[in-house]
Amino acid sequence: MNAANSADTRSAERSVAGPGARRRPIIEPFKIKVVEPIRLTTRQERTTYLEAAGYNVFKLRAEDVLIDLLTDSGTSAMSADQWAAVMRGDEAYAGSKSWYRFEAAVKDIFGFAHVIPTHQGRAAERILFSTVCRPGHVVPSNTHFDTTRANIEAAGAEAVDMPIPEGLVPSRVHPFKGNMDVAALEALIADVGADRIPICMLTVTNNTGGGQPVSMANIRAVSEVCHAHGIPFYLDACRFAENAWFIKEREEGFDHRSAREIAREMFSYADGCTMSAKKDALVNIGGFLATNDTSLARQEQNLLILTEGFPTYGGLAGRDLEAIAVGLEEVLREDYLTYRIASVRWLGRHLTEGGVPIVQPPGGHAVYLDAAAFLPHVPPLQLPGQSLVAELYVEGGVRGVEIGTVMFGHTDPDTGEEVPSRMELVRLAIPRRVYTESQIDYLVDVVLDVWDRREAIGGFRFVEQTPVLRHFTARFEPLYEMT
Repeated sequence: MNAANSADTRSAERSVAGPGARRRPIIEPFKIKVVEPIRLTTRQERTTYLEAAGYNVFKLRAEDVLIDLLTDSGTSAMSADQWAAVMRGDEAYAGSKSWYRFEAAVKDIFGFAHVIPTHQGRAAERILFSTVCRPGHVVPSNTHFDTTRANIEAAGAEAVDMPIPEGLVPSRVHPFKGNMDVAALEALIADVGADRIPICMLTVTNNTGGGQPVSMANIRAVSEVCHAHGIPFYLDACRFAENAWFIKEREEGFDHRSAREIAREMFSYADGCTMSAKKDALVNIGGFLATNDTSLARQEQNLLILTEGFPTYGGLAGRDLEAIAVGLEEVLREDYLTYRIASVRWLGRHLTEGGVPIVQPPGGHAVYLDAAAFLPHVPPLQLPGQSLVAELYVEGGVRGVEIGTVMFGHTDPDTGEEVPSRMELVRLAIPRRVYTESQIDYLVDVVLDVWDRREAIGGFRFVEQTPVLRHFTARFEPLYEMT
């Protein structure tokens, strides 16, 4: 990605070789050793595939997708060192060497006393919330993502989002739009009582809110409020390294500290965390739950044994534990983080220059299109985000994901009417170390082509949906003639 397109950032400044030197591009800090073919499709083929999938891109075959930006979870390209570590995986059922390497890597960065491996992040969420939550409980967060909210609600508790006001205005520029509204948290505690709040979560970075970072000051403030009321404070840490890098770039007093040091301070304010290793551990499967509470850890380990596996493997093969241990080291390398953040920023800049409304500023793992501003003539209950997702696939084989009323809309318990999401977004999540600059150039052209004919795009309606996590399996139909 070209550093000239982000010359106002520290990342770009690091690309200058010396006084008077020509500004050089920020290059990928890796070489490509293995390639995976992509099958080109025609517009007519894509139209047919999408209709057969009920206009739900989750139901498409991956081989029918050209640029797959559905998620950055589990889609990273692993390094040579990670693949080498896979080969030394110790598959002993209990106490394998791979477990001890994994545990040491997690404790070195995260600092918690107890580490509980799981097959992915939602398994860690299920174990945590089914252990601490009961009906009538309330769990506040800056913004809960889909599986987090679902696991809280499955335990009978209520998930409450408390983003700062700036985080709900996509066009508003703020360095830490992922922050939690601390005053709102204090008001909630006063209203419902601390005894009804078994845990407080802070997601770093804030995925639902546009991949936006959380400041160290906000992490510290939320921690202080929680601990003053005896409420355990947890981080959803799946993109912790990207969040640490934003703190380094944007928060006063952190520019000379390493990403590792910043990450350690972030976790020092928390009592535990959940982690999907499929993001910032650069692997295709895995996660963990960590805590400083010995009694809670015993309860969680008992549930782990029942549903995931023995506490030294937790549903993962030894080779997976090895790959995570290496990935946690690689993700904190500053050449990688410079490239990662600059590449997403580069995409956001080009779309903005083309007039496309996005969440500003671009986050760390994705660019979020503002579907409400992109398609202002499509009402929220006609699912403008779903329309945009469908059109991007038909136009160029690009698969994104709706983060709006399809994912987060709900039924009003009093009226029975559908309540739309507070924002209508489409996430273009960039897999780590996967796509080249020319492929991102292609993506920009596809989005701009859809933007040029936006006035001809209409809405969608549900044909089938499930009561929980409906976006994964729902079927839709367009309310307009797709061309």
